[in-house]
Amino acid sequence: MPRITFLGTGTSQGVPPIGCTSPVCLSQDPKDKRLRCSILVDYGDTKIVVDTGPDFRQQMLSVRATQLDAVLFTHEHKDHTAGLDDIRPFNFMQDKPMDIYATPWVQDALKKQFDYIFADLKYPGLPKVNLLNASKDEVIEINGHRIVPIEVMHHKLPVLGFRFDDFTYITDANYISPEEKEKIKGTKVLVLNALRKEAHISHFTLQEAIDLAREFEVDQTYLTHISFQLGFHAEEDAKLPSGINLAYDGLEIEV
Repeated sequence: MPRITFLGTGTSQGVPPIGCTSPVCLSQDPKDKRLRCSILVDYGDTKIVVDTGPDFRQQMLSVRATQLDAVLFTHEHKDHTAGLDDIRPFNFMQDKPMDIYATPWVQDALKKQFDYIFADLKYPGLPKVNLLNASKDEVIEINGHRIVPIEVMHHKLPVLGFRFDDFTYITDANYISPEEKEKIKGTKVLVLNALRKEAHISHFTLQEAIDLAREFEVDQTYLTHISFQLGFHAEEDAKLPSGINLAYDGLEIEV
């Protein structure tokens, strides 16, 4: 079973965003400092990252990473892709391209965002990637580890969540179809986005995430993709029902 490290648990601008002067943004509690959303899934022999946001380099340094076998992309928004260039050290250390799993439309977006990586003229030292298809209809297998993609909706944008054994990770969602919910059933640990308490067009609110966690009857739920508007970590976490907690950067769990 994998060990999960939450590399980032913040919303698209991170917490605090630039220029924010709210009490949460000025908090000295490390748990109120949130990088962009990402997790490291460590099977021991295999290490996988979900999303390479703008903080990817900092996140890899924080866990002293020297191995990375694959990157899974949830979707194409920059807060989930902008750090792709920083896979280069793994290219050098492992002497091979990085396996990248993404839907065809996310692959197209990566080719636009990082056109120099995919140009015919290969400039020395550029990142090397091996693009592989991800689909809600097909299980991903990496070094014998089976990963189930789960399609969720981020307003009108399809986004992939992923189930690793009894751990399911979903970010940037405000709707999950009944068919895709079937893939989540039986999960022991569930991660859901919970942007804030007020309604949002493309993210679950805190209460919506709580209700969904109760629907699945999981042992433990962690909430991620959190904005400063949700409040102080310590105060809000203490109010949550048993078995539901706010995730924070650096949190490690064994599934």
